[in-house]
Amino acid sequence: MNALVNLASLSSLKQLMSSAKEIFPFHGGVHPPENKAQSTQLPIGQLALPATLVLPLRQHVGNIPKIKVQIGDRVLKGQLIAEAEGTVSAAIHAPTSGTISAIDDAIIPHPSGLPDRCITITPDGKDEWIARQAQDWKTADRKNLVASLRLSGIVGLGGATFPTHIKLRADGHSGVHTLVINAAECEPYITCDDMLMRERAHEIVQGIEIAQYLLGAENVLIGIEDNKPEATASMRAATNSTTMQVKTVPTLYPSGDARRLVHLLLGAEIPHDKRSTEVGLQVFNVATVLALHRYFNHGEPSIGRIVSITGNVNQPQNFEVLFGTPLMHLVKAAGGAKPETTHFIMGGPMMGFDLPSDNVPLTKAANCIIAASPNLFAPLPPAMPCIRCARCADACPVNLQPQELYWFAKADNFEKARDYNLFDCIECGACSYVCPSDIPLVQYYRYAKSEIIATDKAKEAADVARERNDFRIERIERDKLERAQKHAERSALQKQEAEKKAQEPQIAISPASTIGVASAEDLEAAQKNAKQAAIAAAIARAKAAKAAATGDAPKNVADADEAVKTEIAAIDARRQAVGIETAGEKPAIDAEKQAKIAAAIAKAKAAKAAADAAKNEK
Repeated sequence: MNALVNLASLSSLKQLMSSAKEIFPFHGGVHPPENKAQSTQLPIGQLALPATLVLPLRQHVGNIPKIKVQIGDRVLKGQLIAEAEGTVSAAIHAPTSGTISAIDDAIIPHPSGLPDRCITITPDGKDEWIARQAQDWKTADRKNLVASLRLSGIVGLGGATFPTHIKLRADGHSGVHTLVINAAECEPYITCDDMLMRERAHEIVQGIEIAQYLLGAENVLIGIEDNKPEATASMRAATNSTTMQVKTVPTLYPSGDARRLVHLLLGAEIPHDKRSTEVGLQVFNVATVLALHRYFNHGEPSIGRIVSITGNVNQPQNFEVLFGTPLMHLVKAAGGAKPETTHFIMGGPMMGFDLPSDNVPLTKAANCIIAASPNLFAPLPPAMPCIRCARCADACPVNLQPQELYWFAKADNFEKARDYNLFDCIECGACSYVCPSDIPLVQYYRYAKSEIIATDKAKEAADVARERNDFRIERIERDKLERAQKHAERSALQKQEAEKKAQEPQIAISPASTIGVASAEDLEAAQKNAKQAAIAAAIARAKAAKAAATGDAPKNVADADEAVKTEIAAIDARRQAVGIETAGEKPAIDAEKQAKIAAAIAKAKAAKAAADAAKNEK
C-alpha cells in the first residue's frame, strides 16, 4: 500500500484503532546487548545542589539565546536568564536561586571539545522559586499558549533538542491528525524514559493531552519497546480512561528513530523529502510532554531532566539533574567511577560521543552518561579493506547502500554520494556495528556531509556576492542612463529657449556684448580726444561762470554758441571713447546731449540779457 495512502487513511479514530492492532517491521536494524537492567534497580534519585551551575548558551538546535543578566545579579529559581533569539531558539532559566558569578567561555559537552559562552551561577542554598502560575490551557487561546511556550525553554528531550514551540501549531488547524509519543528508548544503556514512565505515567499523560490540544490531533499512539513491561503497564493504566493507544514494538535498534517508529506503528513511510507534519503526523518524546505538563499545569520552565548514569560506576541509577550540574557531581552521586574508567560518553554507545573532559556541565541533550572502560568498550581495531559482504546494506534501516556511500566519501566524490541519498542517513551506526572489516562508516558519512554542507554554504555565499555585484553594476548603469537623460532634457530645454529668443524682436542688447573698439590705438586716441574735449568744456564753463559772477557777459550770441558747441564736442568724445553703438544706449546719450545744449543756451540768453541791461543803464 502506498505510504501516503496509508497516512491519509488514518484520519479517523476508527481506522486508527484498526491499524493499531498490528506492527509493521522496518528493514534492517540490529540488536546489540541492551545493558539496561543495571540502572533500573533503584528509583529516580534526587541530587544535592552542586557548588556551581554552569549553563552553556548552546544547548539546543538553532540560534543561541540572548543573555538577560549581568555578573553580580541575584536570580531566583526558574528566572529567565537568556531569552530565545530568532525563530528557532530556546530560552534558558536559572535552575536554582543564587548569584551570577561569571559569564565567560568554558568547555561544553560537544564533540568539538571547544569552549563556548556559559553563564555560571553560585547557588545560595535557598532554592527560592519565582512566582509560579498555572495556565488554564483548556480554555485559553492556542496562539497565546504557544507564544508563552517560547519562553519555557522546552526542547526535544529525546536527544534532538529541537525547540518544542516550533513543533506545535497555534491555530488548531495544523493538519496533524495523529500524535505519536516516542517511548521506545532503543539504544543500549539508556533508561531515563523507562523510569520516567514507571514513576510518572499520569503526569506524562497530562502532558500528552496538552500537546494533543495544541496540535488539534484526533489520535494518539504511544510506542514502547517490549523490553519495558513495567513502563508499558504504567502507561496503559494511566491511559485507561482515554482514547490514547499504547503499542509495544519489537526491541530492535533503531526503533526509537521517529521515522522508524512511525513505520512500526502505522506501516507508513514518510517521504525522505517531507517532514512528518506534512503527512499529518507529529512525534514527541515522553520527557518532552512531561515538561509541557510541568510548564502549563505548574508554571515551571525547563530547568532539569532525568539522566541515566551507568557503565563503569559503582551504583548505576537515574537522577533528576538540574541543567548546568557538573559531570563529576553526578558521577559522585552514583558511587563514583571505578578505577579502570578511561573516559565518559554522553548518550548511548551507538550515537553518543566521548566527552572532551570530565569537567563539563550537563545540558538539555544529556539523557545518559556512560563511564567507559576497556572491558566495556574495547578500542576499535585497525580498519581492514571492504570485502563487499553487504552486511551494512542488510542492517541499514533506511534502505541505503552504505558500501557505495563509503567509497564515494573516501574518494571525495561528494556529488555522487549526494545522488545516493547520503542525507537520508540517520547516522545510527548500525552499518559500523555489523561491519566485519571494522570500518568506521558513520565517520566517513559525517565527513562527506560536512564537506557538502560547507560547499553549499560557500556556493550560496558566492551566489549572494554575485547577485550583489550584478545589482551594483545594474545600479551604476541605471545611474548613467538617468544622468544622460537629464543632460539630454537640459540640452533640449536650452535649445528651445535659444530658438525662442531668436524669434523675439531685438529691443536691447547688453553693452558688455556690443563694445566694439577696433584696436588699442583707436581706443587710446578716442580717450585722448574725450579728455581734451572735457578740459575745453570745463574751461568754457569756468569762463561763463566767472563772467556771470563779475557781470561780464559774452559779447554776442556767438560766444554762447561756442560754449554750447564745446559741451557737445565733449559728449561726442565720451561716446566715441566708450564705443557705444547700440540702439538701446543711444537715446540716453542723445537726451543727455539735448539737456546740455538747452542748459548752455539758457546760460547764453541769461548772459545776453545781463549785457543788454548794462547798456541801458549807461
